[in-house]
Amino acid sequence: MDNDLEQRLIEIETALSLCEKNVDDLNAVVIEQGKKIDYLLKQNQYLLAKLEEDVVKPLSEETPPPHY
Repeated sequence: MDNDLEQRLIEIETALSLCEKNVDDLNAVVIEQGKKIDYLLKQNQYLLAKLEEDVVKPLSEETPPPHY
């Protein structure tokens, strides 16, 4: 009976070890996704700021195209 208990304990430790590895792997993915989200948020804010700028000059300031 002592051998059965030891075998069960080994199986539980093995399962726990695999769970810990999975949690570590998932944590690494979450960290990487967080970095990508931060980058995309900054990029989005930059693009929104560019859209809010007056990108089209008034006609009086526009230079005519070369074929005129």
